[in-house]
Amino acid sequence: MKIRKKLKASDPNVIAKAIVDAATEIEKNPAAVALGRLGGLKGGKARADSMTAKQRKKSAVAAARARWSKKS
Repeated sequence: MKIRKKLKASDPNVIAKAIVDAATEIEKNPAAVALGRLGGLKGGKARADSMTAKQRKKSAVAAARARWSKKS
């Protein structure tokens, strides 16, 4: 059984978001959450270990371009 909290926000957007969040709340499977977190923790390192130096450089250059293109 859920205990409802009284919302003390005066901004209608905050209230609307709280209502939508409460209406669409889904219970998550803890085992699936743990498995997804495990993959996220090792994902980047595992990907880098499987790439050649040339592939890593190409990926790094693309990432840097993407970051700097957002600055303007």
